Amino acid sequence: MAVLLRGHHVLCLLGYRGKGYSDDFCTNMTAIYETLRTKPDTVIEIIEGPDDICRAFPPDQPHHCRNQSVYQKDNEILQAVGIEQGRIMTWAEVVQAASRVEPDDIRTLCSNCEWEPLGLCREGVRHIRQAGVLRELP
Repeated sequence: MAVLLRGHHVLCLLGYRGKGYSDDFCTNMTAIYETLRTKPDTVIEIIEGPDDICRAFPPDQPHHCRNQSVYQKDNEILQAVGIEQGRIMTWAEVVQAASRVEPDDIRTLCSNCEWEPLGLCREGVRHIRQAGVLRELP
């Protein structure tokens, strides 16, 4: 079974450090992250709109998964990494594509993301470009 990912989550996963919107969100995101970290041959389907990460977004918070700005961010990030909507590939292939992004590209690509100022995704891109694999969570 493929992991369904939307465009911007390709980069969010690189910067993920076990923090998120709620405990349930983090449990879901950590499970996906660990699957991809330990099994880079996991099949990924790049989809438009809410994905397997979005499904655990807390219902008591303003839901942004269907905002036009998020769809735009998905498209910009997919264009930057050279992946098309609907593409089916392994996580290792996604990582190879994501390695095209420079750490400082995150400032522009993710300028309206609340997590961007923390620098986690810039650090994650730097790491993936050097190591080619997700790091162990703290």
